[in-house]
Amino acid sequence: MEHLTKETFFEKVFNYEKNKEWVFEGKLPCLIDFYADWCQPCKIVAPILEELSKEYEGKINIYKVNTEEQTELAAAFGIRSIPSLLFCPAEGQPQMAMGALPKEQLVAAINDVLLKEPVETK
Repeated sequence: MEHLTKETFFEKVFNYEKNKEWVFEGKLPCLIDFYADWCQPCKIVAPILEELSKEYEGKINIYKVNTEEQTELAAAFGIRSIPSLLFCPAEGQPQMAMGALPKEQLVAAINDVLLKEPVETK
């Protein structure tokens, strides 16, 4: 999983210095994990995101942003609690989810928000 800096974020996700309105720069929809090394819940979510990055390879990109190192990026998105997960579909507005979500919820959000797949009802 790639760790984004402000520069690579501008190239692959969104250049907020150039655009006031959301313009997605990426080729694939993406999920961005805003985390910090000292954060316990972030450590719970990290291996799940690793698994998902393999399971969804070629369909979505999963990126990480270290909020301690990339303070400006964290501030630009108003990150106050971590982990915060930013779901960026190829078209439409991004959606933020807070906290260490279980894998089932992450899969549901990826399918719904990023891949726009209809949810199967039982």
